[in-house]
Amino acid sequence: MSLSYRTMSADRTPQDDEDMRALLNAAYGDVQPLTRTDRERPPQPLPDATPRQRALDDQAVLRESLEGDPEAHEESAEGVSYRASGLSDSDFRKLRRGAFSIQDCIDLHGFNRDQARAALHAFLAQALDHGHRCIKVIHGKGLRSSAAGPVIKPSVARWLARRNDVLGYASAKPQEGGSGATIVLLRKAR
Repeated sequence: MSLSYRTMSADRTPQDDEDMRALLNAAYGDVQPLTRTDRERPPQPLPDATPRQRALDDQAVLRESLEGDPEAHEESAEGVSYRASGLSDSDFRKLRRGAFSIQDCIDLHGFNRDQARAALHAFLAQALDHGHRCIKVIHGKGLRSSAAGPVIKPSVARWLARRNDVLGYASAKPQEGGSGATIVLLRKAR
């Protein structure tokens, strides 16, 4: 015959209840419940003390230093300009006046920094393959950038200044995009 909880509880006597209480009291001994203020809270792990933002900043500085000389280009009230050795004074003046005919254009609006770099390098390779001498890079003015300032505009200037196939660049004239675009003069294909 199998006993179920129901059968056992129905057959219990008051003596059984007293025996259970006695067993329970013997097991607990003189244990007293804690008051609300005496309860010990489990230890909370301390936050990681590693300065993560500093490491990220150091990596950004290293990456910027590897991308080229940030002083290689000039920025003035007229915009940015850069002149590599081999660009004559007269051609540099023409570039700054906007006298060269623009043969191709790329718009980097909506790209993040990595996407913009890849797109610009691919565009420059294509322009050189087609024998283009003067191109326009639209990077925007960075007016909707965070408080840190524009990201793409100064990056484009550094990327262009590092390339051997770039003779020089200057901010576009107002009718061509002003400081939101850069006119680039490429070396002639040999």
